[in-house]
Amino acid sequence: MQIVETTNEGLKRAYTVTIPATEISARIEGEVKRMAPQMKMPGFRPGKVPANLVKKMHGPALHQEALQTSIKEAMDKLVADNALRPAMQPDVSLGEGYEEGKDAELSVSLEVLPKIEAPAIDGLKLEKLTVPVSEESVDEQVQRFAEQQKSYETVEDRAAADGDQVLCDFVGKLNGEEFEGGKAEGQAIVIGSGRLIPGFEEQLIGAKAGEERTITVTFPEDYGAENLAGQEATFDITVHEVKVPGETKIDDDFAKQLGLDSLDQLKGLLRGQLEQETAGLTRTQMKRQLLDQLAAGHDFDVPPTMVEAEFEQIWQQLQNEAANEEDPEAARAEIEAEKDDYRKIAERRVRLGLLLSEIGQANGVEVSAQEMQMLLQQAAQQYRPEDRERFVDYVRQDPMAAAQLRAPLYEDKVVDFLIEKAEVTEREVTRDELQAAIEADADEVKTDAKPKKAAAKKAKKAEAGEEAATDTEAGEAVIDAEPKKAPAKKAKAAEPATDDGAEAEGKPAKKAAAKKKPEADEGDVAAEGEAKPKKAPAKKAAAKTED
Repeated sequence: MQIVETTNEGLKRAYTVTIPATEISARIEGEVKRMAPQMKMPGFRPGKVPANLVKKMHGPALHQEALQTSIKEAMDKLVADNALRPAMQPDVSLGEGYEEGKDAELSVSLEVLPKIEAPAIDGLKLEKLTVPVSEESVDEQVQRFAEQQKSYETVEDRAAADGDQVLCDFVGKLNGEEFEGGKAEGQAIVIGSGRLIPGFEEQLIGAKAGEERTITVTFPEDYGAENLAGQEATFDITVHEVKVPGETKIDDDFAKQLGLDSLDQLKGLLRGQLEQETAGLTRTQMKRQLLDQLAAGHDFDVPPTMVEAEFEQIWQQLQNEAANEEDPEAARAEIEAEKDDYRKIAERRVRLGLLLSEIGQANGVEVSAQEMQMLLQQAAQQYRPEDRERFVDYVRQDPMAAAQLRAPLYEDKVVDFLIEKAEVTEREVTRDELQAAIEADADEVKTDAKPKKAAAKKAKKAEAGEEAATDTEAGEAVIDAEPKKAPAKKAKAAEPATDDGAEAEGKPAKKAAAKKKPEADEGDVAAEGEAKPKKAPAKKAAAKTED
């Protein structure tokens, strides 16, 4: 085998590799000898099939397999002999005109990881903003929880008032004709909830059980259904019941209705949730400080292919989000104007990833086999039961897929290691102040070149979550105040809608927290020095199952 280097510029490398025809032929002969004793063919005793007949029957397949094996071994030798650390999979092409019996000439191009001196980790200083959980905040959570558990009691001969629940049927009409999605039966509507289009709930005030009435409403100009936006419509309503909110007494009995022993136990659980939430926010704030310090102190070339892969992932996410905005074209125009900034974000993320990887390796940070097994099993759960084993096998056989799966946990472990090494000062703040600090950091244009408007908006959505209408009821889908998100998005297994306190009145479930803005200060690292490919292994595996 002959290897000749043709390019060595910066992080770019190129080679020509020649695999002798004799080497490929030897592999084929070896495989024929292995197969012949196991083959059966009419007219020959078992194991006595001549080698030439084996080659005649399986020649093309044997040649292809031998060629692929030779190429793989050639790549392994190329990387080992030249002490290369490929940033991504090398681009390998077989010379034109190749045919069996000729030497195989390969053109190989790749980018390598930069040599990074292990950075000094002494002198890191971080401010830890902590939020003490007060009894008042716990009581507020208990009260909010009680509101979510509110029950309604039917009353006789009473006109509906603000805050009451009305159980009714309705039929919507546009220009006297029923329209799709404007009809529902047994719909529970809470007057004053603001969940339906403006004017709908208010016109139910004064209604009584058994009453029929027709109301007129005008759909908002920006309504999601184009045929209804800005249109005046009528709804024929039949009221079945009027219900008033029952009094929810917050005591031990209330807690027992929830399956708990006491009110103190409920408060303890809610206090734990608050502490966990604020601890997560505190860690986000500290991590951003840490990565800003690392980014400010290190500047080195990064492989363009890694940057492009990272950018493509960010860009695809932004395009998907834009498609679900009220005005998709305007949203696309906004991100298009900031395209260069997003590319800088991608470059910073790659640089931080490589830097954290180097720190982790230099300090013995690693993901254990047990931790990797847990990651693998968790990731496999997103697939159908019959596809999970194939996904697991795929990740185990593909080092780069395994590296990607391992990378987020590896990053967390390196970040935790650095936080432990840093000089940390603590300062108590309110939750609002902590949230403001995180959002201010997200909005600040520093070395990460974050787009100014989008970063703060997306970060805020990521922390707070975003209401999304659901179409669980035909009528509900149409008259809901903001049916702006595409139903298709809810269908994705990776983004299930969560029933966050949806009540009997048909309150739409909240969607899972909005996708986090691809901030530059969240450097995804490559596990154990591997370049982290940005094409998710999940996509590859999914493609296999769909074939």
